[in-house]
Amino acid sequence: MATTRPLRADAVRNRRKILDAAAQQIAGDGADVGMDEIAAAAGVAVGTLYRHFPTKTDLLGAVIAVYVSEVADDAEASLERAQSDGRAVDEVVGFLERVAESSAQNHAVKAAAQGLGIEGHGDHSDEVRAGAAITALLELGKTDGDVRPDITLDDIYLLMATAPTAQSATVRRRWLDLILPGITTTTA
Repeated sequence: MATTRPLRADAVRNRRKILDAAAQQIAGDGADVGMDEIAAAAGVAVGTLYRHFPTKTDLLGAVIAVYVSEVADDAEASLERAQSDGRAVDEVVGFLERVAESSAQNHAVKAAAQGLGIEGHGDHSDEVRAGAAITALLELGKTDGDVRPDITLDDIYLLMATAPTAQSATVRRRWLDLILPGITTTTA
């Protein structure tokens, strides 16, 4: 059985720099940004980029996976706050707002990924983590009487799919104001 050695510290740093640069470059310049431009923005040789990500599809898939992992972390942190001393409805609203804002920042990356036909949105375990945390958060809100009893995880995903991520922050805030009465029983 072959074992995989952990990445060296410099390789981990290079990978992180490449992912950050790719997200920024694609958000700024769109899907047509070249791998050499991404490598330059990351401060690494193009060969280093290709060692980590042999194709642009591999790179975009990794960028999306990082995003999904961050969303899962946020959902779990929201749940922890609601369980300890916060109101679940406030955490649901805050989570929706943060995801809409971060999706707006990553809109170009997601569009580029769709253009290249990347399936899914990253590590399935991160999607499961996010879904479990959001579901538990909704249940807490329902128990408190602040979240409508018929709201499900699928409803949250549906609403997030309609978020105006290509619009201004003002429009995204208005979107949130409009959808909240469909989720909550109170004003959050």
